Amino acid sequence: MLVVREVLYVGKDEEMERGLRYRWIVWGVMVLSYVVVFFHRLAAGVVRNDLVEAFGLSGAAFGTLASLYFYAYMMMQIPVGLLVDSLGARITISVGTLIAGVGALFFGYAPTASVLFLGRFLVGIGVATVFVSILKVQSQWFREREFATLSGMTSLIGNGGGLLAQTPLALAVAFLTWRTTFAAIGVFSVFLAGVCYLFVRNSPQDMGFPSINESERKRNESSDKSIGGKISLKEGFKQVVRVRHLWPVIFFFSFNQGASLSFTSAWGVAYMESVYGLPTTSASSYIAVILIGLMVGSLFSGWFSDRMGRRKWPMLFLASLNVATWAILVFYNGGQPPLAILKPLFFIMGFTATGYVVSWALAREVTPSNFTGIAISLMNTACFLSIGLFTTLLGKILDRYGNLLQGPLLFQRVLFPCFAAVLLSFVCALFVPETKGENIYR
Repeated sequence: MLVVREVLYVGKDEEMERGLRYRWIVWGVMVLSYVVVFFHRLAAGVVRNDLVEAFGLSGAAFGTLASLYFYAYMMMQIPVGLLVDSLGARITISVGTLIAGVGALFFGYAPTASVLFLGRFLVGIGVATVFVSILKVQSQWFREREFATLSGMTSLIGNGGGLLAQTPLALAVAFLTWRTTFAAIGVFSVFLAGVCYLFVRNSPQDMGFPSINESERKRNESSDKSIGGKISLKEGFKQVVRVRHLWPVIFFFSFNQGASLSFTSAWGVAYMESVYGLPTTSASSYIAVILIGLMVGSLFSGWFSDRMGRRKWPMLFLASLNVATWAILVFYNGGQPPLAILKPLFFIMGFTATGYVVSWALAREVTPSNFTGIAISLMNTACFLSIGLFTTLLGKILDRYGNLLQGPLLFQRVLFPCFAAVLLSFVCALFVPETKGENIYR
């Protein structure tokens, strides 16, 4: 009997090791889809002049086009959270990436502005499935103490797609035209949808491996019906909405990203062109520095938070520095800081914006653990509504004052809402709970 138990134990260890190896394939395929998400998120600003020339778009119309991605993303978050928690991440991300590919093809071959807007909207619908799916899979395939670090790694690699949407995109557009470039991205996305379906699995158990996440394993062993999967999705949604600790996290995330992404995705290149007179390729290289800061900061903030076992004060520290960088950009020298300091300033701006990585971990730790998808989707709904509104608002301010102000004074007026948003995000961070890296819902 003792020999049999030892053999079973060794077999279980071998299965666990196989699961620990395979999880990197699952995560890697999904994160590759996230690269495409960030590419589309930030690409509009680089091709702004091409789109304005091809379709005669005004500042407000372009702002609406850029923000359609965020509105579509926002609209899909609650449905995606429900889909991920019911159908699973595999089907959700595969179908979503396919839709994004079709949207990119519409965008690239658009004969009219209406089709262009439709393509952008379809891209937003499709890519909205990716991030919630990744976090759901992380909660199943990785241990709790690895969650913030993995979230940081996910953000780091995803922001690599944002880098591709800056100078490399500008060069590709100059060489291939914007239409061919976006059509190629559409074809690649369709291919990637098939790869996701082939390799992604919702949990280790779907591959015959034992559970890796400690909390999941304990629930399986104890069969705790009060926390388990018997609660309906409707009731789960109600539970998540009622968590008072979640709301300051949501508002922190929304204000933080509303400022950061409206600037990097739509108006940053225009700012550099107008205020400093740079050509598009050079202007985009400056905005790319923000993304490098985001990549480095994402990895650091998630790792540092997990390492210290703290959530609140890392968020406060990063948020306070982020306010300082925006204050310099908007107010120093009348809204025109010396060009020589912009790349270091933009790097710090991106690095300190990554308090949002910690907010993902917080959202998971203050809500029911089996409804992670719903919690993250609720956060993303508010966040991308904020980004869409900010992107449109900045375009309207540009149209309103474009004939009255010029250069630095114009963009000082345009970017002031971004400064106000990061200041509010710092205030929200004061009210988030300290979870010490553990789920405190119960």
